[in-house]
Amino acid sequence: MKSSHLCSYILLLGIYAPKALTDNPPLQDVCPMAPQGERKLFMNGFLCKHPSTILASDFKTLLLNHAGDLDNIVRSSVNMVTTTEFPGLNTLGLSMARTDIAPNGVVLPHSHPRASEMMFVHGGSVVVGFLDTKGRLFQKSLGEGEVFVFPRGLVHYIMNYGFSLATTFSVLNCQNPGVVGIVHAMFATDSDVVEGLMARMFKFGEMGVSDNITAGFPWAF
Repeated sequence: MKSSHLCSYILLLGIYAPKALTDNPPLQDVCPMAPQGERKLFMNGFLCKHPSTILASDFKTLLLNHAGDLDNIVRSSVNMVTTTEFPGLNTLGLSMARTDIAPNGVVLPHSHPRASEMMFVHGGSVVVGFLDTKGRLFQKSLGEGEVFVFPRGLVHYIMNYGFSLATTFSVLNCQNPGVVGIVHAMFATDSDVVEGLMARMFKFGEMGVSDNITAGFPWAF
């Protein structure tokens, strides 16, 4: 009897849990975001365009077809495309990102509170990693064509360990994933905090940390 109840409970989890991990499903085939002037109320998400005004161009974007500006202290650029920039994503539970990293550049530790991220390495070589809630570091070296997943809400980072530009493309399972930096005030170009954090990140890579090792790395200064 207990076994039967347990099986029923597991089945119910399988049916209902996935719905809580992604955006609400759409109630029609397509729902591009309505232009600003047509919005008459605020809601969790965006209103849809009238079906008669939907165009094929609503589902195309060129926002990821060029590298970003790498002339900054971290020598990297992240271009996130959400429903706000790409109306065709509305209600689909998706957003996208392009990341370009110069040699010895980094994407500083951050998290996405509403999304997991699947990253594809388009060119170059990178070291990526994330920390789980127990402080364990999961770190891997990736080359062109390889894929890595950052779980929802966990702090993660990317470093270019090659000698040429590294470019990655990501898909996130939320139309508004959000970004939370590890230190909110670290993005000033003259910030000693950024330089110190970058030095620590590269030291992690030089240590040759193996996969799934428990790490108590000091992020604070």
